[in-house]
Amino acid sequence: MGRYPVTQAQWRAVAILPKVNRDLNTAPSTFQGDQRPVENVRWEEAIEFCDRLSRFAENRLSHQTGLIYRLPSEAEWEYACRAGTTTPFHLGPTISTDLANYNGTAPYSRGPRGSYRATTTEVGHFNVSNGFGLSDLHGNVWEWCLDIWHDQYQGAPTDGSAWVTDGDEAYRVLRGGSWGNSPWYCRSANRGRANPDNNSNYFGFRVVCTTLP
Repeated sequence: MGRYPVTQAQWRAVAILPKVNRDLNTAPSTFQGDQRPVENVRWEEAIEFCDRLSRFAENRLSHQTGLIYRLPSEAEWEYACRAGTTTPFHLGPTISTDLANYNGTAPYSRGPRGSYRATTTEVGHFNVSNGFGLSDLHGNVWEWCLDIWHDQYQGAPTDGSAWVTDGDEAYRVLRGGSWGNSPWYCRSANRGRANPDNNSNYFGFRVVCTTLP
């Protein structure tokens, strides 16, 4: 899994690659900056990004690599975010705006009030990572997952794969909260949803690289 959400520089590099299924805007973001996360990205556009990157890897590296880039499943995302922790945040029982980018005007639990930047921050801005070496999992941008929406986990896959059947196909899962949300929405366990053709400057994504079986 990528250490950070996909940046605008990374998005632009892939958006100019040959089209697979749909066109991509090379500069969709509201808050411009090469090292800021790309936002205003629809779920379908995140899928197209992954498809183009996978094709590039296949063509550039070798037809035998079997490298596949994709969105994480919801289960993978939470597992990666928690990195073995059981607290509301991988940082502990609460959080502060010195450690993550969210709306700090409403504190979480006994945590401190903080700032409200009303914009994204560059990835890695806080120089904080979890036990797996991943950063920016709480706040900054919501991150798209592969799964369609389910109200609960009963019947979910037990192998960490994306749950893409028997749910509400009008919605896809989002995780992590954003720069505009209170810390409650940025917890490791919190779940969000949106229509897959919905774009917002709250929405970004990170990618997972897997190999074919």
